[in-house]
Amino acid sequence: MSAPTLPGYTHVYSGKVRDLYAPDDAPDQLLLVASDRISAFDYVLDTPIPDKGAVLTQLSLWWFDRLSDVVPNHLVSTDVPADVAGRAVLCRRLEMVPVECIARAYLTGGGLSEYAEKGSVSGVPLPRGLVDGDRLTEPVFTPTTKAPVGEHDLPMTAAEVAELVGADIGDLADGLTRRILARGNEIAIERGIIIADTKVEFGVERTDGKPTLILADEVLTPDSSRFWPAEEWEPGHPQPSFDKQYVRDWLTSPASGWDRRSGEPPPPLPDDVIDRTRQKYVDAYQRLTGRRFG
Repeated sequence: MSAPTLPGYTHVYSGKVRDLYAPDDAPDQLLLVASDRISAFDYVLDTPIPDKGAVLTQLSLWWFDRLSDVVPNHLVSTDVPADVAGRAVLCRRLEMVPVECIARAYLTGGGLSEYAEKGSVSGVPLPRGLVDGDRLTEPVFTPTTKAPVGEHDLPMTAAEVAELVGADIGDLADGLTRRILARGNEIAIERGIIIADTKVEFGVERTDGKPTLILADEVLTPDSSRFWPAEEWEPGHPQPSFDKQYVRDWLTSPASGWDRRSGEPPPPLPDDVIDRTRQKYVDAYQRLTGRRFG
């Protein structure tokens, strides 16, 4: 699914989900367009999820308002071309931190696998005896590399982040990522959702040589986070979710016929998986915001 052509904008980059454009008349800004593409296991799937880009954009805008006292964000305007209305924003052009900033409030997924092997996640020791879905005493910072499309992100320690970007930026990223997840859970749990973990991205602005981190891209969406229904939370096994874990689960099931270790790209998603995934994204949006989608 190629990036659309937009008069007055020059396409500059396409990631797994988003397309970036430079406005011809505003060199300090970018147009960030959320597509309906979906990625899993570092592959961009051939099958889009209808309305996904709009859900991600609208939910991020909702969260920006509720995180404004925690961290500034990149938003300039939602006045965008009609062809991408509802799924695009104009934002500040920033120097991006080259790290996937991840925080975990519950143990699951790749963090659980690393914990089972080492007793820690990204170099952070955790108590013994934890099981899938256990809540941690406080969110932990578990960053990864930011690999190019098609390559795999690799776990990093906080020390490795500091070595890459400097101790000042590393400390800010650590603290802000954990605070965003903690604030997110304070709000989400009242709406019946647990946010198990999340990934955020930051840009950097410098004033008199001192860095300030700016929240960029998306925040606390079903693409960047694990959302669990709070009423069904039960440690000891994988949790039901409102996010793209449903797609991951289908891809690794016998029904897909795909071997993750084969090196071959995943197969197209069947219609029922597309429909169910779309509904999970919409349900997450509606439950969190209290608004009807669309």
